[in-house]
Amino acid sequence: MKRISLIKLLAPACLLALAGCSVLAGGDRQSITIYAPQVRVQADPGWPQVSWQLAIAKPSAARLIDSPRINVRPTPGELEVYRGATWAQPATDILEDTLLRGFEDSGKIDAVARIATGIRSDYKLTTDLRRFESDYRGGEVPAATIELNAKLIHSLDQRVVAARTFVVAEPAASAEISSVAAAFETALNKTSSELIGWTLLSGQRDAAQLRSGGK
Repeated sequence: MKRISLIKLLAPACLLALAGCSVLAGGDRQSITIYAPQVRVQADPGWPQVSWQLAIAKPSAARLIDSPRINVRPTPGELEVYRGATWAQPATDILEDTLLRGFEDSGKIDAVARIATGIRSDYKLTTDLRRFESDYRGGEVPAATIELNAKLIHSLDQRVVAARTFVVAEPAASAEISSVAAAFETALNKTSSELIGWTLLSGQRDAAQLRSGGK
């Protein structure tokens, strides 16, 4: 495997803030490239038009995942980060922003907002981001891998309407970090599209049952 541009997570320098992660190589300060995934989820014509409101909770994640550092897994038991590269914001913020924009742009829902806004929502979407990493999986080229668990909760009685784990692994064109970042855009688009469609369908099914007295 090509090991250039990797830093082990256990190295003290990588536990510092962004400025502290500009490591010195041969006496020269290394520049940091900031990657900001630009994802625009296209609405699926098969998604239902819904009349209920949705609140999106801040995604939860382990501390190593909820970070601007770009994680890479060269072997199954080893986690490192790319040297000289970072996300523009933590992975959970990237996911939250993408989902909110995806729901809004879909035109399929009356209202959607972050849960922190305090809107009176009919349903709440919670997510646990379990993986957001470049995974070599024993090969020469990594795959941008996103794994998250989602729960759709009925706000009135806190009943779990539906739960599902989403996993997407998008192979990068090469081992270069720019290619890995591009693969993350595609993986995030796929994950978000699947999650948005699942949320709309699950919520609409539950809302129809409530209207008919099925629950």
